[in-house]
Parts: sequence; C-alpha cells; structure tokens
Amino acid sequence: MQEKDCLFCRIVRGEIPSSKVYEDEHVYAFLDIAPSFYGHCLVVPKNHYKNILDIDMKEICAVFAAVQKIAPAVMKATGAEGFHVIQNNNEAAGQTVFHTHFHIVPRKTGDGMVLWTSKAYENMEKMLEMAQKIQAEIN
Repeated sequence: MQEKDCLFCRIVRGEIPSSKVYEDEHVYAFLDIAPSFYGHCLVVPKNHYKNILDIDMKEICAVFAAVQKIAPAVMKATGAEGFHVIQNNNEAAGQTVFHTHFHIVPRKTGDGMVLWTSKAYENMEKMLEMAQKIQAEIN
C-alpha cells in the first residue's frame, strides 16, 4: 500500500523522476538528489511504512537483501573503500521523509564526513543501570 502524497511513494510510482539503480518486486533504489558523496543511494520498500518500527519482517528482509546487493556495486562504481548504511527514525533522529528508507553512503579515507561524537558513561554503574532499563523495555 502506498500513500498518495508521500514523496517516495510518488517516486516509486514514477510520478516524480529519479535515477533508479535497482528495482525488484518489493524494493526501489535510486540516487539521493542531495548526496553526502556521489553514489549515495536510497533504498526504499515499495509499500509505505513510516519508519523501521512500522515495517513488517518480510519487507525489511527484502530491503536488507537489496542493500546487500547494491552496496558492493556502489563501492565499485565510486571507488569507495567502505560505506555506511544509515536509517533515521523520526524527526529528532533526522528523518525528513516519513517513508522507511536506508541510505547507502560510499566512504573514502579522509573524506571529512563525521557521523557522531562519543560520550563515555560516567562509570560502569551508570552503564549497567542503562542496560537494565533497556532490557526491561524489550518485549
């Protein structure tokens, strides 16, 4: 099922042009129009899901299979030494299009991209406390 006004659903339907790199029964992949680096691709399920919490197991498996197929092609085509698979959920995490999607971002040593900074726990007790809180929330 697709959403009428969703940007990625419209791309999948062909209503908005894209630079397609891959398509199968469940997945559509295309170049990002505002790439971090040339070759930066978006891999989306053809059906609409708001984020990774909404997508069903069959669909997410199909998307990951496509990511695994596309990523080495991106590396070869761009001469990349590695790549990121990035997936944002909700506005606070940087999601701007609310249709589940994965970024394949090619990387080279010294390219200047920084994803995050690290902040150590104050002590092991705080780390254990956080682990226990997360464990308690897992269904």
